[in-house]
Amino acid sequence: MATKITMPRLSDTMTEGTVATWLKKVGDTIKEGDILAEIETDKATMEFESFNEGTLLYIGIKEGETASVDSLLAIIGKEGEDISGIISGGDGPVAAETKPEAVTPSAPEASAEVPQSTTDNSQPTTASLPKGVIVVTMPRLSDTMTEGTVATWLKKVGDEVKEGDILAEIETDKATMEFESFNAGTLLFIGITEGQSAPVDSVLAIIGPAGTDITGIAENYKNGGAAPAAAPATTEQSATAAPTTEATQTTTDGERIFASPLAKQIAKDKGINLSQIKGSGENGRITKSDVENFTPSSVTPSAPEASGEVQQPTTDNAQPAAATPKSYIPAGQVATEEIKNSQMRKIIAKRLAESLFTAPHYNLVIEVTMDEAMKSRAVINSVPDTKVSFNDMVIKASAMALKKHPKINSQWSADAITINYHVSIGVAVAVEDGLVVPVLPFTDGMSLSQIGASVRDLAGRAKSKKLLPSEMEGSTFTISNLGMFGITEFNSIINQPNSAILSVGAIVEKPVVKDGQIVVGNTMMLSLACDHRTIDGATGAQFLQTLKQYIENPVTMLA
Repeated sequence: MATKITMPRLSDTMTEGTVATWLKKVGDTIKEGDILAEIETDKATMEFESFNEGTLLYIGIKEGETASVDSLLAIIGKEGEDISGIISGGDGPVAAETKPEAVTPSAPEASAEVPQSTTDNSQPTTASLPKGVIVVTMPRLSDTMTEGTVATWLKKVGDEVKEGDILAEIETDKATMEFESFNAGTLLFIGITEGQSAPVDSVLAIIGPAGTDITGIAENYKNGGAAPAAAPATTEQSATAAPTTEATQTTTDGERIFASPLAKQIAKDKGINLSQIKGSGENGRITKSDVENFTPSSVTPSAPEASGEVQQPTTDNAQPAAATPKSYIPAGQVATEEIKNSQMRKIIAKRLAESLFTAPHYNLVIEVTMDEAMKSRAVINSVPDTKVSFNDMVIKASAMALKKHPKINSQWSADAITINYHVSIGVAVAVEDGLVVPVLPFTDGMSLSQIGASVRDLAGRAKSKKLLPSEMEGSTFTISNLGMFGITEFNSIINQPNSAILSVGAIVEKPVVKDGQIVVGNTMMLSLACDHRTIDGATGAQFLQTLKQYIENPVTMLA
């Protein structure tokens, strides 16, 4: 049976796409995983992978043509199959797969309005869905995301949902992101409860007209452990209060407190009861700044009793019971704590292990004199409204050195080595849950002040979990700097598919030999980790020599 493939939504802002190149032609045999075409979105040109097998029977959008999302892109089926009814717009017996036809980020919500027909008849077709009912699935919010965790539901079953409302916060391998609804109606069913993880395309929720019977749909789409919509869900869900403009600070009536995941974690670490904090966010939601700015002195003495908890004996001021966790561990007592691995931590473990055990790493180390760089930075920063760090200077020097040594700016694949002649440097940023690598596109074309402003912006939004997935994609080289922590030298694991990563240490004041005399100087250690499959030792050494020249004599970067 033929499968209709439509133009996918490959980014959250994409409304139309352009077929840059077709890699298959009508009549070709298609296997699952084959790249059908390259599609140009509003953010990048991305490979479009097939999840179907068969013969490519029809191409609906030719190379260079632009079409809106969900337009007929292609038809795959059995050789010789009659598809005239599909091409002319008729439905016939043919249905399209609900599974997105790409490994790149899917639409924020997948709709069951897209028909489904596979050899497995467990999925309902559009004919079996009541009018106006939409099945929302776990979206692919980054190119490496395979599963997501629902951190917080901001709506409960029975709530009215408007287009643009935030349904939930979803934790991916890279960040916790707000999940926006593209549909309007009533939230009829929640398929993944708070704290649960599920693969991409699992049923997240069902939205439709109030009172619609979705029992059969829920059963067919049901994920392991998810409750049907008609059931009272979990205690946490049934206790969820509809958002109001007042702070939702309740503890006695069982209603949930609306707070961001980061705010919850900070409050837990500080032993603060969230019910004592008035939220400043949307609908009274408690944010990170609310918790950080909260002082216990603002709490009335009766606050601990209001929670119904047993008062802990103290010498002076009454403190909440949660304020004294693990204050003292007697000698000889074993104390452990299990912390559930976040999606980000799981992906960090997986990808770095893959990199270390598949790419033969070796490290090259060089010492750089920083005296001239320090003088140049002082002059640059004397210009009003200009602030450049040593890390910004290393990024600029690296971008220029990569243009002279493009083999460092390469990627390995089984069939060929790809040399990138554009330079997009990823900058490792430590965040609460792990590590993210925002990317500076076309770094070689940026000035020092532009690099400085961009790095500050990206790093700030990375730490507040506001980075877009597209801002963490496309790096050709990575830089990691631990110098601000006093680390003088270290080796990093390559951020694949890059072939190299530069580790930057602290600037150290020490005796050095200059013109035959021992004088006080400032030096910095650089360590380059290389993939030996793509970069030979001499190539890496030549790159470091060029990089050293640029950093030690910053004026040469103007040549």
